[in-house]
Amino acid sequence: QVRLVESGGGSVQVGGSLRLSCAASVPIVDTLCMGWYRQIPGKEREAVATIYTRDGDTYHASFVKGRFTISRDKDKNTVDLQMNSLRPEDTAMYYCAAGGIPRGGGYCSGFTDWGQGTQATVSS
Repeated sequence: QVRLVESGGGSVQVGGSLRLSCAASVPIVDTLCMGWYRQIPGKEREAVATIYTRDGDTYHASFVKGRFTISRDKDKNTVDLQMNSLRPEDTAMYYCAAGGIPRGGGYCSGFTDWGQGTQATVSS
């Protein structure tokens, strides 16, 4: 099992930026695929972005494309989510995930390991 620790959440105003970081307890390249999900109270958890940790191929959900960017740093052993042009509807608990199954195009699903989450709040 992979232990994941998220950091970087906080409160910002509309249009602001946050950078989330996920540290893994094993080399990220061993996980094949990692990702960021989010959950708003009362709603299902949804995929925000995923990345193949070896070759860097990425997938971004349509509602964040052009605003959020997922990346990995093999030296720091982290997967990060840069969030720009934040909107109130981006307010959510953000979760890091590992162990996903690659489905093509940088997308993966079926994650087996999850972090505790970090809260991002965007106010108008």
